[in-house]
Amino acid sequence: MPGRVNLPGAEELFRATGAKPVESAEGAASGRIRHDEKITVYVSSDELIALEDARLTLRRAGIAVDRGRLVRAAIAAGLAELEAKGPQADLVARLGSL
Repeated sequence: MPGRVNLPGAEELFRATGAKPVESAEGAASGRIRHDEKITVYVSSDELIALEDARLTLRRAGIAVDRGRLVRAAIAAGLAELEAKGPQADLVARLGSL
């Protein structure tokens, strides 16, 4: 039997869609604007569940974002730390241990 499809709720469908950027811990993500470029990223089931848990945690804190915005904010934070700390950045340690 196939899994249940998750559809967006009314809160997500009718939220404000202004183009102001989302501030991450170390930089700015592009926010909710039309993007010209696209990448495909494959994740494990555990990673997808963790991403969805993070989105729901943010939602409970009053920050309603979709997975794309969350991923763009995480990318912006990781790249900003890499630029600031260079080889001492967490990203270097995580990728170096793979």
